Amino acid sequence: QVQLVESGGGLVQAGGSLRLSCAASGRTFSSYVMGWFRQAPGKEREFVSHISWRGGSTYYADSVKGRFTISRDNAKNTVYLQMNSLKPDDTAVYYCAASRTIRRIGGIGEYDYWGQGTQVTVSS
Repeated sequence: QVQLVESGGGLVQAGGSLRLSCAASGRTFSSYVMGWFRQAPGKEREFVSHISWRGGSTYYADSVKGRFTISRDNAKNTVYLQMNSLKPDDTAVYYCAASRTIRRIGGIGEYDYWGQGTQVTVSS
């Protein structure tokens, strides 16, 4: 089992940047693939990005491709989401998620463990 704690959210102006972090408990972090999701008010939770066990493969939603970068540091049990050129539409609660195995990248039901989320607000 793994526990996830997100941090790094906040209020930023459009065009600005934020870096989210997700710290995982336990000694088997490298055994988990990791994902970032977000949920805006009144909307369903949606996939943002995914990274493989060692970080060799990354995936992004079309809406963030070219602006967001996911990375991980297995020695620090942490996954990151660097968010650049932020837009008001990026405003949401951002969640990290983990799974030992994955069949469909980005499928919400595929991830077994979730953090509590961190709020990101982008002002226009």
